[in-house]
Amino acid sequence: MDQTMLREFPQILREFLSYHETIKGQSARTISEYALDLRMFLRFMKLVKNEMPYNTDLDVIPIKDVDLNFIRSITVTDIYDFLSYLANDRIVHEGSYSESRGISSASRFRKLSAIKSFYKYLTVRTKQLDVNPVQDLEYPKLRKALPRYLTLEQSTALLRAVDGPNKTRDFAILMIFLNCGIRRSELVNLNISDVYEDRIRVVGKGNKERIVYMGSGCKAAIDAYLIERNQIELTDNRALFGSRDHNRISVSAVHRLVKKHLLEAGLDSSTLSAHKLRHTAATLMLQNGVDVKTVQEVLGHEHLNTTQIYTHIESTELKIAAEANPIAHLKSE
Repeated sequence: MDQTMLREFPQILREFLSYHETIKGQSARTISEYALDLRMFLRFMKLVKNEMPYNTDLDVIPIKDVDLNFIRSITVTDIYDFLSYLANDRIVHEGSYSESRGISSASRFRKLSAIKSFYKYLTVRTKQLDVNPVQDLEYPKLRKALPRYLTLEQSTALLRAVDGPNKTRDFAILMIFLNCGIRRSELVNLNISDVYEDRIRVVGKGNKERIVYMGSGCKAAIDAYLIERNQIELTDNRALFGSRDHNRISVSAVHRLVKKHLLEAGLDSSTLSAHKLRHTAATLMLQNGVDVKTVQEVLGHEHLNTTQIYTHIESTELKIAAEANPIAHLKSE
């Protein structure tokens, strides 16, 4: 979190962010999103409470003086006004020529989630407030779009198209995405020490660890790559995957190599990505009889309103999930 920004925040907001960082173990990205969303919320509340002109630029409204009494004065009607402002008046892209207004329901959902979390902290965690004005406030309805994913035939074509000087590395990376369904950020943070025979230790969102089992084909791909990797010295020699400049592979480098191989396989690289390979892993497992709860455990997925999901699932079921994915049995040619 930018320390300059933090100095502009009131004490009550800094304490909330510190709680989520140190006690809840939320990621730096989540903390930053909370900070930006709540800063906008408090700026709008000051605009309303101080009866400033409605066209006042929110970005110039200071919030350093916001205290508990000010928070206590905010009513559910004020919050409805804020949500209405987001839906109808908030400029979508500041500085753009069109300056279209009204942000998406997904963005409003996220901001309301931050506000709900803030009030829950004040009422339940620290008991500084007796009344939670957003407790029964409903979230905006989200348009449910089906995620894009590759079919088994397309996945096979993608793997068979891998070639070039980094063939062994790239094949292993694609196998991990397609078989294990981990996130791109999780992949770049993998260390050699995270690979244990038929499983890998993955550090996900909020620094939460999980064990993901590899299918036999994925394990063979990793074993083949490790022979190559052990002959390479990197600046961070813990890293499992390195780049040609001998650094830990970056998120952008993974993005490029996935796009490159998609293109070489004759697939639409403009609509498919590493994240779509994660969708593919989940879809192929579900299509082949894996229970949805097990798939969610494999992916390390956590819904907004859930603190912990499916931790009771046995490791044997997770291993079965990896083997049930047909990608698990494909091997490099």
